[in-house]
Amino acid sequence: MPNLKLTLACWDYDRTRPLIDGRVKAEGIDLEIEILRPRQAFQRMLDNKDFDVSELSLASYTALKGRGACPFVAVPVALSKMFRHSCIYVRAGAGIATPQDLKGKRVGTSQWSSTGLVFMRGMLQHDHGVKPQDMHWFMGGLNTFVEPPLIALDLPKDIRLDFLSGAQTLERMFAAGELDALLSLYIPKLFLDGSRTIARLFPNYKEVEQDYYRRTRILPIMHTVALREDLHRQHPWAARSIYRAFGQARDLAVGGLYDTDALRVALPWLIDHVEEARRVFGADFWAYGLEPNRPALAAIGRYVHEQGLSPRVVSADELFASGVE
Repeated sequence: MPNLKLTLACWDYDRTRPLIDGRVKAEGIDLEIEILRPRQAFQRMLDNKDFDVSELSLASYTALKGRGACPFVAVPVALSKMFRHSCIYVRAGAGIATPQDLKGKRVGTSQWSSTGLVFMRGMLQHDHGVKPQDMHWFMGGLNTFVEPPLIALDLPKDIRLDFLSGAQTLERMFAAGELDALLSLYIPKLFLDGSRTIARLFPNYKEVEQDYYRRTRILPIMHTVALREDLHRQHPWAARSIYRAFGQARDLAVGGLYDTDALRVALPWLIDHVEEARRVFGADFWAYGLEPNRPALAAIGRYVHEQGLSPRVVSADELFASGVE
């Protein structure tokens, strides 16, 4: 029987490169891989189902599951993991020294349904008692790039969200004193330029993130991998093959981090970061699968509901295709 031919969209990470260059192959499947930035792959998959398999926003996928209108089936691959405490910026003079000071403030964001933003708002609510309803939100482009919502928004009336129009940008509003804070996946140009008008809410974010993980066991997952639901119905075995292939590719990438001959010459500091990651997160610090990631997956299921993206809480156990691990 010939192999099943499938298209896959993902970015060129160290953990996907073995799939891209052919060192790892999915059993029974020939993958035609298109390398795309996550935002491009997400929109094309969510809007048009352009691929058989794609890297996908975890929050968007979870919200669609909660709405009962999800045309995808995910496998428990965590392509992107990242804490987001470093992504909250505040304006000098806005009177924001602690997370609680965000209450009543004007806050800019480029994307309401982005997984990173969902985790930021969830952290503010559950760790600091600051709910999305406590702030006035403005959504638009950080500088010139305006992103449409990844998925349709129908937010509760007690969430104040205004959309920027015309030549408005979040950074222009921030510089003009019309915004008090930014929750941004991208580093603002004002910050990169060293402007004294902008600072991180958590300047010691690394220590804050480590403490957050020790208390909550949440290492936020940004992106998963999903198959079209009709493909999964027709070829249910393919999900396991895809999952195992991504796991093998991840293992090659993680194994390469311990190549001390190369690292000591090229990046002598990298091995120290690897050892620190093992101390904080354990030996399997980039784990795939349901159980190792259960705290983060349970959190995203709660957060999409609390933030108006899903009519119900989505449990971790219903997120992924069964029988793939």
